Amino acid sequence: MGPTPGDGVNVAAASVSGPAGGAVDALSSLSLLRSRGRLRGVVALMGPAFVAAVAYIDPGNFATNFTAGAKFGYTLVWVIVVANLMAMLVQYLSAKAGVATGRDLPELCREHLPRPVSRGLWVQAEIIAMATDLAEFVGAAVGLNLLFGVPLFPAGLITAVVAFGILSLEQRGYRRFELAIAGLLLIVFLGFLYDLVAVGADPAGVAGGLVPGLAGGDSLLLVAGIIGATVMPHVVYLHSALTKARVRCADDAERRELLRFQRLDVVVGLGAAGVINLSMLVIAASLFNATGHAGVDSIEGAHDGLGRLVGGGAALAFAVALLASGLSSSSVGTYAGQVVMQGFIRRSIPLFLRRGLTMLPALVVLGLGLPATDSLVISQVVLSFGIPFALVPLLLLTRRADIMGSFVNNRVTNAAAGGIAALIIALNVYLLYVTFLA
Repeated sequence: MGPTPGDGVNVAAASVSGPAGGAVDALSSLSLLRSRGRLRGVVALMGPAFVAAVAYIDPGNFATNFTAGAKFGYTLVWVIVVANLMAMLVQYLSAKAGVATGRDLPELCREHLPRPVSRGLWVQAEIIAMATDLAEFVGAAVGLNLLFGVPLFPAGLITAVVAFGILSLEQRGYRRFELAIAGLLLIVFLGFLYDLVAVGADPAGVAGGLVPGLAGGDSLLLVAGIIGATVMPHVVYLHSALTKARVRCADDAERRELLRFQRLDVVVGLGAAGVINLSMLVIAASLFNATGHAGVDSIEGAHDGLGRLVGGGAALAFAVALLASGLSSSSVGTYAGQVVMQGFIRRSIPLFLRRGLTMLPALVVLGLGLPATDSLVISQVVLSFGIPFALVPLLLLTRRADIMGSFVNNRVTNAAAGGIAALIIALNVYLLYVTFLA
């Protein structure tokens, strides 16, 4: 998978004619894009972070954020804000690795880490892919069920077919794929904007929720779930693949210029995802917790509550957003799975086979009729445990000057990324202690 010549971007140089008709200059693809004009040039350089952002608002986020808001009100607002800020730094480091080295993170792991370590990382990444698919397929299936009454198991199969259709756009040029994903992201954004306006919010409550705190031990599972649903391991791998050859640069000066646009891309794309995540919790806190409906702890319950307490329009917007989220994130998840396998072990398998293998747990959940929301929350906790296995190699590799050259991390970046990794690892260890030993 990768950009095609038809994209008109991924070319090393292009000639422009002088007065006599001869080629007098050669422009890198970055220069060609910038020559389109200030606005069009900026828009053309953006996109990878929006693909990554879709994974940050997958159906697992619906489950964790709505459950957190209904049970604990605005208490965990700070978790979403902190998780989103962490995600911005992590995704930027991944994007930087791709731009600076021309390699994606799995390839860098294979080339610079001991083989047993690299193979171990690949195995756990495949397990994480299954947990990711569980959230995405179950969520999209629930969305189809809520909108059209399609039984969950057939809805899961429909999701697979549609996801392949979206993913096939990438074969015809990455820009088509990026625009399709951005369009689905916009649908999710508009859906929750409608619901937020319809439900309303308590600004004082939101401000109070920015102060870190927990609502007892029961909230810790949701904290881990929110982080697992926000900082997604598979898109840590994917983002570097999206940037490694998307725009060819002539030298380090152009790479630095490109990285400035990547920072903007990350801030805008993940900022939108953060607003959506925050709106989920705020809607649940305002509608359910504040009105004595704290027992709403499922996606179906949230949809039903929106319909009863607000109106059919709010419930419809929720269901459409859920479906768009599941379809887009499942496409991105399949793309990430291919990047992981090709990078770690230089192998690829047909998309239909890969999709069939990773979607098996989701189909089992749907076929057995297991609680959808509980399954989604547990999948996000599994993802949280997978974060260090992507984040630690990213940090170790981007701090090495022999790999990154002049783009090596500075001390502040290393300290911040190290703190994020340490916080997530500590949270996971504590969660294990509370769950199995306390």
